[in-house]
Amino acid sequence: MALLEKSKTVDFEEFCFLVSDGQKADLIDGVIYMASPDSIDANRLCVWLLGLLDLFLEVYDYGEVFVTRVAYRLAKRGGPEPDIGFVKKSRRHLIKRGYVKGPPDVAIEIVSPDSIHRDYKLKRRQYQRCKVPEYWIVDEVRQKVVMLRLGKDGAYHRVKPEDGELHSEVLPGFWFRPDWFWQKPLPKKTKILKEILRRRKNKGAATNGKR
Repeated sequence: MALLEKSKTVDFEEFCFLVSDGQKADLIDGVIYMASPDSIDANRLCVWLLGLLDLFLEVYDYGEVFVTRVAYRLAKRGGPEPDIGFVKKSRRHLIKRGYVKGPPDVAIEIVSPDSIHRDYKLKRRQYQRCKVPEYWIVDEVRQKVVMLRLGKDGAYHRVKPEDGELHSEVLPGFWFRPDWFWQKPLPKKTKILKEILRRRKNKGAATNGKR
């Protein structure tokens, strides 16, 4: 990811003006980072995960999910464009025509070789500072997923897998196995969704039975 050369830092409005429509970029502490083209594998993974989340949200109307070229105005000089972002239903009033006026509830970044420092360091710091509840780092190069959750202390803490699964708190009932991400071809989204929903249904039935 290259820097957009400027002699001074820019604010969010300048960022929206300077970056052309269709060009992915991030505004971090007033500096514009231009994205390199996606690798095919990373793009496929992003589309797959977006599709799975979208199917899940068709069943449980928790909110909306957006992909890439949607900027989130976090501060005067902060406007990242996560590869995938989720906004809760209760915060839909923050969704404007050209951007989201505030942070996502879940930010997901698909790591590329030139975005390692940005995703693991710069964006993590920015998302934590702006209190994004969950940040998922999907590292297609190293084939690992890091799920970070904001603690009561205001810092991110890594979520430990449970039996090889990572469970979201922001999206109740949504979970995944990171090893799904590295399968070629990627597993069928409808099949995965059925497994997720079946687990949720069985858990709900078990909970009701204990009452």
